[in-house]
Amino acid sequence: MAPKTEPGRRVVADNRSARFHYAIEDTFEAGIALTGTEVKSLRGGKATIGESYAGPSGNDLMLFNAYIPEYLEANRFNHDTKRPRRLLLHRRQINKLIGATQRQGYTVIPLKIYFNDKGRAKVELGLGKGKQLHDKRESVKQRDWQRDKARLMRDKG
Repeated sequence: MAPKTEPGRRVVADNRSARFHYAIEDTFEAGIALTGTEVKSLRGGKATIGESYAGPSGNDLMLFNAYIPEYLEANRFNHDTKRPRRLLLHRRQINKLIGATQRQGYTVIPLKIYFNDKGRAKVELGLGKGKQLHDKRESVKQRDWQRDKARLMRDKG
């Protein structure tokens, strides 16, 4: 299934399970520091961020465990596929995210990796708390009801 495109965006990787497992309270847009072969590989659209997370490393915020496959034409100049990547945010935003993870028990989850209208790779980050089992059941119930409601409206004409 091809990723959805929004105006000015070309989504490369989407973390679809993040909103199911976490209650996202706030979102941020961050740049990401990549090497040349990583950018070329991202344009191919094979990256996965399903198991990745963002966390502090010194005074910076890093993206851990995001898989960007090797660029096949790069030979020996290729990158490590799961290396930590630096996220580019304003200092105030970094301090807010680090403080929320350390003091209040929040998690910073990457929701999407996309190219904006200028061709720069961006990461949409979500600040959220993990859902309990009963919250997940409620999410499934709401999703099923929305699907049934749409089906009924479509059949009624």
